[in-house]
Order: sequence, then C-alpha cells, then structure tokens
Amino acid sequence: MTSERGLSLIELLVFIVVVGIAVTGVVSVFSFNTRSSADPMVRKQALAIAESLLEEVLAKPYTYCDPDDANVETASGFGDCAVREDTMGPEAGETRDPGVPPFDNVNDYDGFSMNPIVDLSGAPVTGLAGYTSTVQVQPAGAFNGIPAGETLLVTVTVTAPGNLGVSLSGYRTRYAPNF
Repeated sequence: MTSERGLSLIELLVFIVVVGIAVTGVVSVFSFNTRSSADPMVRKQALAIAESLLEEVLAKPYTYCDPDDANVETASGFGDCAVREDTMGPEAGETRDPGVPPFDNVNDYDGFSMNPIVDLSGAPVTGLAGYTSTVQVQPAGAFNGIPAGETLLVTVTVTAPGNLGVSLSGYRTRYAPNF
C-alpha cells in the first residue's frame, strides 16, 4: 500500500471557512478604527481651544477695583475704589474685539462666547469653523481656606463638530492689593 499525502476536500473547505472568519474579524476592526480615527483629532483640537481660552481668562487680574482705577494696586476692599469691579460680565464698552477697550478683569468674561473661534486680533482661526466656545465665571464660595467672595470658578466649554463637548474649569483667587 502506498501512502498518499495531501488534503481532502473537506479539510480544505474547513480551512477556508476558518481563515475567512478570521479575516472578516480583522477587517472589521480596521474598518471601525478608520471610521473613528478623526475623533481623537477633533477632541484634541477642542481641548486645545478650551485650554487656550481658560489660560487667557485666568491671566487677567481679579481685583476689587477696575484695573483702570488709580487705587487698583492698593485697594483692600471695594470701599477703596473709585470704580468697583464686583459685577459679572463686561463693563459698558468692553469687549474682546480688537480696537475697543479689552476685557481687563476675570469676571468680564462671564457669558462670553465665540462662534467661530477667533484669535486675539479678531481673525477667524482657519479650520475651526465648526467649533464654538462659552465662558462661565461664578463665585466659588469658601475655597481651601480662602474666604467666600475671594475666589471665582471659571468654566470654559467648547463644542466641536459632531456635538462633542469639552469643559475645563479653573479657579482664580483675589489676592489684592497685590494681584
């Protein structure tokens, strides 16, 4: 008797079915990753916008007096100010737009929104037409041993294409008279 080597038709069909199932699984994973590969970029861009705007807001002073007031650096309470800085939102005539008096205090940003996203010169940032941002500034109450009324909570929310939202928050304390 001679011994024959090779595959039978049934073995070959089982092999084809098993390999076909494995290839289908691998291709479906690649397909899913390809479809959602833009999501991390959109999320990172929204996060970069939120970080940038939060940094801009928190860099502004938080004082008892309007920063244009002569007593801004020495005031230890609202009574020491010619122009108090205790209302949320911008003062009349202040805006983030170039060519006009700028926001000059953290609380001026309360209610501020951008649609589309623009830089500090007012020019729309290329590629960010589908993004919007809003800023909310609110008193934080007593915070880490600092009395109530001396801390603000700033929340920046950016909405990206596909209704993806990113929110960042930060605290700004008043340490007048030396802000």
